[in-house]
Amino acid sequence: MLHNKTTMPDTSINYRNAQVADVNKLSILYKQVYIQTYGTTGVSDEFANFIMKQFAPEKLAATINDHPGAIIVAEFQGNLVGVAEIAFDKCCPVNQIIAPELSKLYILEWFCGKGIGHALIQLAEAFVASKGYPHLWLWVLISNQRAISFYKKENYLTIGQAPFKMEVNTYDNYVLWKDFA
Repeated sequence: MLHNKTTMPDTSINYRNAQVADVNKLSILYKQVYIQTYGTTGVSDEFANFIMKQFAPEKLAATINDHPGAIIVAEFQGNLVGVAEIAFDKCCPVNQIIAPELSKLYILEWFCGKGIGHALIQLAEAFVASKGYPHLWLWVLISNQRAISFYKKENYLTIGQAPFKMEVNTYDNYVLWKDFA
């Protein structure tokens, strides 16, 4: 049964670490949100190649096994509706500091505006802090104004810009940073 944003109670969302059994659902969730957010001109060969590799179930299973707790999921009635993923020891493209990256924060469109993104980012930040890291960084497509506004509300600061290259095309991104102290 589908629920729209106005009738779904916020208390019905459960948060937990991803498990290997989630990889097929995670793969679909990642692809759905990625295409909806970035596929503004459709799905090109380059775009399809990228998302098939990035969001392959085998790759997600390896991340879950190699980095327990680095993928946090939001569930509604046992179904995945959102995800946060942290990649450790990543080089921030602006300041060249090796630090954890919030590599993904994806919420299915039906569930946006319900506080799920806020809860996931809080859980991700707490996980990073529990590992002894004092900050987190991310990049966001310059044209993704909804995400930029969200991250500003979560006290992330824009520290510069960096290009993201796929196979042929390059996409301009803001790099955002948050200190926890």
